[in-house]
Amino acid sequence: MLKSATRQASWRRANPAMYSAHLAVQRALGSGQLTRQCCEVCGAKTVDAHHDRYDEPLNVRWLCRRHHVKLHHYGEDMFPIGRRREA
Repeated sequence: MLKSATRQASWRRANPAMYSAHLAVQRALGSGQLTRQCCEVCGAKTVDAHHDRYDEPLNVRWLCRRHHVKLHHYGEDMFPIGRRREA
């Protein structure tokens, strides 16, 4: 268990499923099991992995920071899953 009192450590303790999914993506990227794609909305190459479901940790949507922030701010229906572009 994390004993640190930082904001990041507190988030990790409060959100174990999310933290575990984030770690799974990092491990998969490092091992080559998962590769970064372009932003599914605008095609930008610098992207974040977005989880629609944390119980499927390697099922991610690739979004640039701008669209990732918008999705979290305005809600999931801003960029519905059905609009995904296949790479």
